[in-house]
Amino acid sequence: MAIPTLAGAMLLLTLAYWWQSNLVHELAGIAMFSLVARHVYVNRHWILRMFRGPYDGRRWLVTALHLGLLANMLLLVATSLAISQSVFAFIPVAANVTVRDLHWLGAYWLVITVGIHLGLHWSRVMALARSVFQIKTDCALRRWTLRMAASAFVLLGIWSWGAMGVATKLSWGRSLDFWDFSRSVAPFFAHWASVLALPAVLTHYLSKLRWARTAS
Repeated sequence: MAIPTLAGAMLLLTLAYWWQSNLVHELAGIAMFSLVARHVYVNRHWILRMFRGPYDGRRWLVTALHLGLLANMLLLVATSLAISQSVFAFIPVAANVTVRDLHWLGAYWLVITVGIHLGLHWSRVMALARSVFQIKTDCALRRWTLRMAASAFVLLGIWSWGAMGVATKLSWGRSLDFWDFSRSVAPFFAHWASVLALPAVLTHYLSKLRWARTAS
């Protein structure tokens, strides 16, 4: 659990480009890519079983989303190497505005795809958490507390979606609305964490609703 958690933290840190130097931004990106590579290696059995067994609607959807996430990461790696100004500045690639825009586009979409990935595996995350904290019993109070927290994340995510201009960023639209880090820092990370949580919560509950209807 620590690996994807740290990778998510590095992702949020890389979004705060204007709050840090370019070197810190690139080092955070390298750390994120390294953690993701480790995460993929730990779960390599899924890739090895990709072409085995029958496919139903859910498996097709999950596979397509995971392949989209991997493609997004590869796009970020390629554009990162092309526009590097510090760690990989020795690579003789003439970066242009389009490559930089692709890099930012991939970063914003990565927030969404990571959120969907988290939502698809939320039941597994909760099972691991119960094992780590040795929670052996379930109770209505904890269930409703978690549901209220999920509802709060949805509301915060919707608010943050507009506050951070996410729709414009995901559609490759140009915006001059940059976060003023000289005034505040913590709200920036809180907004983007909420944006990441929004697709995670929606994906988890929509998938539960759909497969519950299918089972009935």
